[in-house]
Amino acid sequence: MTKKIAILATDDFEDSELSEPYERLRDAGFNVLIVGPAADAEIVGKKREFKVTTDLSVDSVSADDFNALVIPGGYSPDRLRLNERAVEFTRAFGTTGKPLAAICHGPQLLISAGLVKSRTLTCWPSITIDIVNAGGHYVDEPLVVDKNLITSRKPGDLPQFINAIIAALSKSENP
Repeated sequence: MTKKIAILATDDFEDSELSEPYERLRDAGFNVLIVGPAADAEIVGKKREFKVTTDLSVDSVSADDFNALVIPGGYSPDRLRLNERAVEFTRAFGTTGKPLAAICHGPQLLISAGLVKSRTLTCWPSITIDIVNAGGHYVDEPLVVDKNLITSRKPGDLPQFINAIIAALSKSENP
């Protein structure tokens, strides 16, 4: 059975942080689905270079439906933290032990879901203080893997970020 990956996003995501994982993970043979506030809705990146139609509404999904969750950066995570269901989905996913990957501003959603306390991660520099204030340990590295949590700082870190997701899914025991 093909492993399913959810990419959780809404408008104004960082274009490359959604498009590159989406394409590379699909090319690696995974079933990649875009989850947003509504199903069948077009969402557009903040640079307007990439747009995609959501497959599923966050209201219709469960952490049990997927083998990994990817949260791209940009302004999307900040918008999603205002969506109670997006926060609940992220929180539930964080308790599964399955790969949970966030890049750039993506950890904002992890903070709102209460998932960073006592965890080591990286992020875009402007939210470093938010990580620390939420009880997390920030390091300035291209890639940080803390158990199931995979984080990176910026678009330039995408190769390491995507490779870490693929490696985690290859080791993962869940079908």
